[in-house]
Amino acid sequence: MSTVTSADGTTIGYTRTGSGPPVVLVDAASCFRGNGPMDALAEALAQDFTVFTYDRRGRGESTDTPPYTIGREVDDLRAVIDAAGGSAGVHGFSSGAVLALHAAAAGAPITRLSLLEPPLADDPVPEVDLVAELEQLVREGRRGAAVLRFNQAIGVPEEFVAGLRQSPAWPALEKLAHTLVYDLAITGTAPDLTAVRVPALVVDSERSDPRLREWSDGVARRLPDATRATLPGEWHGVGPDVLAPVLAAHFGQAAA
Repeated sequence: MSTVTSADGTTIGYTRTGSGPPVVLVDAASCFRGNGPMDALAEALAQDFTVFTYDRRGRGESTDTPPYTIGREVDDLRAVIDAAGGSAGVHGFSSGAVLALHAAAAGAPITRLSLLEPPLADDPVPEVDLVAELEQLVREGRRGAAVLRFNQAIGVPEEFVAGLRQSPAWPALEKLAHTLVYDLAITGTAPDLTAVRVPALVVDSERSDPRLREWSDGVARRLPDATRATLPGEWHGVGPDVLAPVLAAHFGQAAA
C-alpha cells in the first residue's frame, strides 16, 4: 500500500498495479479496497493500464478530516491523480461516478471519464431526512442499523440487504457507516455537467431497474461529449470480464 496526503491533511491509501496509461478507479458507497468490484476490475485492466485503486476518506486505510465537503473528496481524487503522474483517466461506479463528475466539472486533470450507473437525477434533491436519520443512528452507536437503513432507502433489493450481515465485510461496513452521508451529499448535489469537457462513457447493466437506467440516460444526455452503452450484468453491476474490455477501448483512445 502507498499513501498520498490530500489538501486538508487527510491520508489516502492507494494501490498501484499494472503498466501503461494511468486509470484511477473510484468506489461506490460502502466500498473500499478489499470490498467491492474495483480490485477485480483493476486486475482485469492491469495488462494495458497502470491502475490506481484507493480508499475514499473515512474508509479502509484512509483517514478522515471533518467537516466533510464534496470539495475535500474532490481534492482526495486530485491527490491520487497527482500520484498517477498529474493526469489520468477516471472510472467511477455509482456514487463514485458522481464524485468523478464533480471532480471533472471542477477542472481536475482527468483525460477521459467512465461512469457506471451514476445515481444522479436531472434535478437532485438532498435527502435531508435520511441524512439526519443516519447521523442519529451513528451517534447512538447503531452503525449496523445505519448501514441497513441506507441500503433499504436507496433501493437495494431486499435479498441483497438480507445478505449484508452474513458478509465477511460486515464489521468493516459498520466502521464506515458515517461515510454514507458523504455519498448522499455527493448524489444530492448537482455538478455542472456542461463544464465536463472530456469524453465520457456512461454505462449501465441490462438487469438494473428502470430508475438506474433513467439516471444513466439523463447524465449521458446532459454531458457535452458522452457515449452511452448498456452491457450484460446484474442489478447495479457489470462484471470485470465484460466491463474491462469496454473500458480498455475507451481509455485506450486517449493514448492512441
